[in-house]
Amino acid sequence: MCGIIGYSGPLEAETILLDGLSQLEYRGYDSAGIAFFDTASNIRLIKRTGKVAALREACDLEKAGSHCGIGHTRWATHGGVTDANAHPHRAGRVTLIHNGIIENYHDLTEKFGLEGRLASQTDSEVAAHVLDSFYNGDPKAAIKSLTQCVEGSYGFCIMFDDRPGEIYGVRRVSPLVAAYTRSGALIASDLTALIPYTRKYFVVPEDHIVKLTGYKIALYDINGNPVSPQIMEVNWNMDSAMKNGFPHFMLKEIHEQPEALKNTILPRISKGLPDFSDDGIDDSLFAECDRIHMVACGTAMYAGMVARALMEPVLRIPVTVTIASEFRYADPLIDQRTLVIIISQSGETIDTLAALRLAKSYGSKTLAIVNVKGSTIARESDFVLYTHAGPEIAVASTKAYSVQLAALYMIGCRMALVRGKFTDKEASSFLLGLLDAVPAMEAMIARKEEEKNLVTHLINQPDAFFMGRGLDYAFSLEGALKLKEISYIHAEACAAGELKHGTIALIASNVPVIAIATQEHVFAKMISNVREVKARGAFVILLTKENAVVDGGLADIHIRIPDIDDRFTVFPIAVILQLIAYYASLGKNLDVDQPRNLAKSVTVE
Repeated sequence: MCGIIGYSGPLEAETILLDGLSQLEYRGYDSAGIAFFDTASNIRLIKRTGKVAALREACDLEKAGSHCGIGHTRWATHGGVTDANAHPHRAGRVTLIHNGIIENYHDLTEKFGLEGRLASQTDSEVAAHVLDSFYNGDPKAAIKSLTQCVEGSYGFCIMFDDRPGEIYGVRRVSPLVAAYTRSGALIASDLTALIPYTRKYFVVPEDHIVKLTGYKIALYDINGNPVSPQIMEVNWNMDSAMKNGFPHFMLKEIHEQPEALKNTILPRISKGLPDFSDDGIDDSLFAECDRIHMVACGTAMYAGMVARALMEPVLRIPVTVTIASEFRYADPLIDQRTLVIIISQSGETIDTLAALRLAKSYGSKTLAIVNVKGSTIARESDFVLYTHAGPEIAVASTKAYSVQLAALYMIGCRMALVRGKFTDKEASSFLLGLLDAVPAMEAMIARKEEEKNLVTHLINQPDAFFMGRGLDYAFSLEGALKLKEISYIHAEACAAGELKHGTIALIASNVPVIAIATQEHVFAKMISNVREVKARGAFVILLTKENAVVDGGLADIHIRIPDIDDRFTVFPIAVILQLIAYYASLGKNLDVDQPRNLAKSVTVE
């Protein structure tokens, strides 16, 4: 959610900070600010509500010259959207930015006598005051004391008045990555802010303190003992995080899906069969489990729903999908023989991370599907399968969803092979079908003007309904999410057989219904459901395979996808549903890449 950037080095700090915050805008925010040491070694704060552009204008009026500073984009949690609530926060000798939530800030306010002393409504300012009360000239000792009394999640970057040129960072749950480059030392909440300067970085471990100066970067455990960081290298370049001629990141990322799919699938095929040897995943993981439990949030959870519908009938073992925020507060039916699959694009989603830790406490084996190398979920899982989508900047997930599906499909195939449910020939045929999805997606991307034209009716309606049966129902869940999150049209997904149990009461004249009918074994029943909504005046957008036989007057708009195996129609269907949402948002003149109230990476509860 909140974006963090810190810099100490020979370059102009204000420029580095503002450019870094611009790179982090996609995370979602409502205010921004920077703090820096000026040429007289005094700390100056500039912060504004609204976009980074407003902050940049304010900074242009106050050019001060600096070589060390911190910057922040805030997504409001405690307190409204005001300049006072924007970060950084200053308390005595401490200036601080924060990503996360301090759960016991009320208790700390009372304990440290902060009533009447706070300039904002934020928990973050409370943390700054607490840190200042501990500070006696030793930053690491004060930070250690702070971590011992705050409860919750945090990524802090801190400057002390009497330590010009120095930045300190510490984290618990909320991500921080750091690097030392020829341009100086940098720290950020996200790799995209570091990529213009370096491809080598390290993840700041939890409960460790990082110190940045203009000439080096040092890592310490919480007791102040030096620690050698684990240096990693990102496998994409800055061009991957740019629009490259596309009007929006979302459209660019829709176009990138076929290549991302190939990058995720092809390295894991050996002799025509799925192979996870290079991922360090042994077949015993798949052979020795009695059940599968997938845990995720949002789009990642809907990828799990599709995989469940695919896996359970083949593997003949229970496959469950649970929302991470529910799983972590439940008493889940998992044990040592449960394979818990954790799905997260960022690898930092707080509820999903908590679910992972809960699963491990039950003794379950955990397998993470993530896109970010070195992320917390990747490091804490027993096994990790990286998707190779490159950076995804738009808040609405597109290529991350597709590669998560590809990874899950390959896991299902390997499990079926290991457990004797697939022969080698059947597994090889399955992979060929999965690869057929790549040109099918390309075909639908090439026809994107069809979706552009069909949203004319959709954008004038307050509601929309998606429906399908079996796998098609699982697809429709993600379609409804996409539409609601970037077009603000109320959208609901319904299992078509459930229409008569309530939802059909909402179907009236001109209400849009997106009906997905790609599964041969339930096709006739699905068409009957389409007739039911059409009879009540619905505006029907029907999605079928190329060879489907459908009466001419059944749908107002009929989109046909290439004729591929039923199990893999999710991939071209995903493109259609993403484009429908994209063009609906565009048609309503909304911010496609940064929808209101949403953040790319959810790192607070």
